Amino acid sequence: MNFIIQTTDLSKTVKGKSIVSRVNLNVRKGEIYGLLGPNGAGKTTIMKMLTGLVLPTSGAIMLFGKKFSEASKEGLKRVGSIIEYPIFFEHMTAMENLQIHCEYLGYYDKTAIRQALDLVQLEGIEDKKVKDFSLGMKQRLGIARAAITKPELIVLDEPTNGLDPIGIKNMRDLIRTLNQEYGITFVLSSHILGEIELVADRIGVIQHGQLVDEVTLSDIRSQRTGYIELLTSNVQKSAFLLEHELRISNIKIVQNQRIRVYDTDVSTSQITKLLIEHEIEIEEIQKVNSTLEDYFYHQIQGKE
Repeated sequence: MNFIIQTTDLSKTVKGKSIVSRVNLNVRKGEIYGLLGPNGAGKTTIMKMLTGLVLPTSGAIMLFGKKFSEASKEGLKRVGSIIEYPIFFEHMTAMENLQIHCEYLGYYDKTAIRQALDLVQLEGIEDKKVKDFSLGMKQRLGIARAAITKPELIVLDEPTNGLDPIGIKNMRDLIRTLNQEYGITFVLSSHILGEIELVADRIGVIQHGQLVDEVTLSDIRSQRTGYIELLTSNVQKSAFLLEHELRISNIKIVQNQRIRVYDTDVSTSQITKLLIEHEIEIEEIQKVNSTLEDYFYHQIQGKE
């Protein structure tokens, strides 16, 4: 298997507090990898260590098959990134900002600047200063800057943060284009489950600085099962009746208010009829398809 990133027991401690603990990531070449976790879980710290902005307290990082360290940062020439929020010279134009970036890197392909701006659909803004850009335009300019040297890997921290629905879709489409047409591997972080679900090939679930799970989205989808969710005023009696009258064994009570029935042989009409016959009030009953959100919360709650 061709891995672009592999970490072994990657850890970071600040003032005696563990921020990231023994994380073992495996990012394959050509995939979109989503780091998924609540705010404060340690996602940004992991990304800063992967891009050389923060040194690990312990553990190791393999980047493009070679050990990455403070003394050996050659691999970073093949990496583009936006960590936290893209910063620009606000009084300059997008073109001027990208020119300075290229000069700093010693990259002198003048056509690359125009290609990068066209790629992120920032045409016709040659004379517009960055201070007059919308948030979505600044995010796209950040992607252009990250992609201008044609990197093999792009690391993006919360790339859709603060964007409106149109901006989020544009960002998602741009990431897909760069991945599918240019073969760029992506590592994205997010706390927005729906966005990761729409764009990622594989996810790593982060909680309290630890890697809870690492799994492909296709595996999650293949494991999904539908269930019937029931909201009733008498959860315990309802569960008893379902188990003993309908012989349903695969039942879960959620927050002492809802019952989830995972038995695929039973219908909502059978459940409704049974409970009405026993004079149990049904406030809500519906058939639900399980989602990445269900999987995520199952993983997180299991580690609390």
